[in-house]
Amino acid sequence: MAKTQLGARVDEDIADLAKKRAADLGLSVGDYLARLVQDDASGLRARAVEAAGRFLAEHQAIFDEAEEGAEGAGQAQAAGGARAA
Repeated sequence: MAKTQLGARVDEDIADLAKKRAADLGLSVGDYLARLVQDDASGLRARAVEAAGRFLAEHQAIFDEAEEGAEGAGQAQAAGGARAA
């Protein structure tokens, strides 16, 4: 497949992030951007976001319980620490 050069202006922090993510994945910036476009065009990203939403909706109670447990443990430690002082 022939390659075409594109030019785009983005904020410096976005450019740095793109370079870092590409390096993390072992890709050139061009290949990384091509992957993002293909994923977007194929609907992969939208399906992943929808799947994550369904997962959270189905398991929200578990996350809520864990969060309440963590808050309760933190309050108990704070109260215990206050008594010890």
